[in-house]
Amino acid sequence: MYIVTGAAGFIGSHIVKELNNRGISDVLAVDRLGTDDRFKNLCDCVISDYMDSEEFIARIQRGEGVGRAQAIFHQGACADTTESDGRYMMRNNFSFSKSLIEYAAGSKTPMVYASSAATYGGGANFREIPENERPLNVYGYSKLAVDQYLRSVMDKIESTVVGLRYFNVYGPREIFKGKMASMVYQIYRQIKTTGTVRLFEGTGGYRAGEQRRDFVCVSDVVKTNLFFGLEQKANRKGIVNCGTGKSRSFNDVAKIMIKRLGSGAIEYIPVPEEIRGKYQSFTEADLKGLRDLGYNEGFTGLEDGIDMCIEAWEKSV
Repeated sequence: MYIVTGAAGFIGSHIVKELNNRGISDVLAVDRLGTDDRFKNLCDCVISDYMDSEEFIARIQRGEGVGRAQAIFHQGACADTTESDGRYMMRNNFSFSKSLIEYAAGSKTPMVYASSAATYGGGANFREIPENERPLNVYGYSKLAVDQYLRSVMDKIESTVVGLRYFNVYGPREIFKGKMASMVYQIYRQIKTTGTVRLFEGTGGYRAGEQRRDFVCVSDVVKTNLFFGLEQKANRKGIVNCGTGKSRSFNDVAKIMIKRLGSGAIEYIPVPEEIRGKYQSFTEADLKGLRDLGYNEGFTGLEDGIDMCIEAWEKSV
């Protein structure tokens, strides 16, 4: 059995689908389905069991377990970077992850979990060291707290445990995310619905629309997860970046999308008051840690990734 938390989510459902593509259908899907349409992400996937995340973590914390797992892919979290309820964020993101790390370590089950580039905050250095970690919001802190916990116990763990610091992931199956969807999808949606892309005015020393992010295609994120989760030859441990290593501007994304779709214009708007001082104007993954841990695959370029997304999104309309 393979466990995927956040299984109906954006990245989690892609992991379930790729496991299926590799002939694996014995998957325990863990999630908290609500009133949105996330369930649709699992409709073309095959699973052997489903468990609500509250029941799942309660069983883990009581020491009951859920059966022998071959690997755990922990993608479940509150990913709303504007959420201000620190108690909720820490319970949902930190406590859940801590318990699952302890469970995986105790059963010597390989585990890969979703960390975030939000741990770096507004800095310009993205090596995975404490000096570079200054999150700007409680979401980023909740992810950093998990990474710090892993660092404190990692030497005692005898099995694979890898935290992947996701940069700006984009791709199919993220439509349900609303305001938390990637800028790549938001730009696509804006062009399709209004014909106008709305980007922020200058921030952090960057001109309007020239804020830069490391946009990483979800297919590459899935490959990275499965490399660490399914590779049993070595017990790899660490916290590493998962991005392309090359930043691109929001203007780049908008211009590529406008060219591909054949129409559209760009408008620049003020940064909303509620995120001022909490906004990352630049991210770019340092890949040395990822390479040192054994992952040597290349990453999809932005132009090719956007082409793939448009093809998928056009079919879903």
